[in-house]
Amino acid sequence: MRLKSLFVVALTMLLGIISWVYTPSASALTQIKLTDVGYKECPPELAMGAVTSGATNAANCFIVTGKAENNSGKSVFDADVFGRIYDANNDSVMQNRTRLGSITEIPAGLSEFNMRISVPANQPLPLQLKQFKAAGFSGQVRR
Repeated sequence: MRLKSLFVVALTMLLGIISWVYTPSASALTQIKLTDVGYKECPPELAMGAVTSGATNAANCFIVTGKAENNSGKSVFDADVFGRIYDANNDSVMQNRTRLGSITEIPAGLSEFNMRISVPANQPLPLQLKQFKAAGFSGQVRR
């Protein structure tokens, strides 16, 4: 019985040392620069069923477009897009919210992106898109 206990203690210590010396790399958060950010109205088929806040507030649908610069050398997945959107009066379109959407995959190098947003219909145009950036992972996040 004593030999079995010594074996368990030794095995536990060995596993502890191995986990201390070797730690698998985590999927690191990668910053992505977004440039040439603009917007256009959604085509009619995308504009139907726009997501709105509140009971039945009218909303306009827009597609935010731009270029994503991924200098990591490998694809980035599940990138959250952050930015600020203001209306023609400099009022925030999405108050208390800087995460505006996501990009499923950004390949290494320069690529184009687009994402759909809904803006309350009472916000005067043109929109001002500021401080856009993204951050994603070097490996896919499980869903």
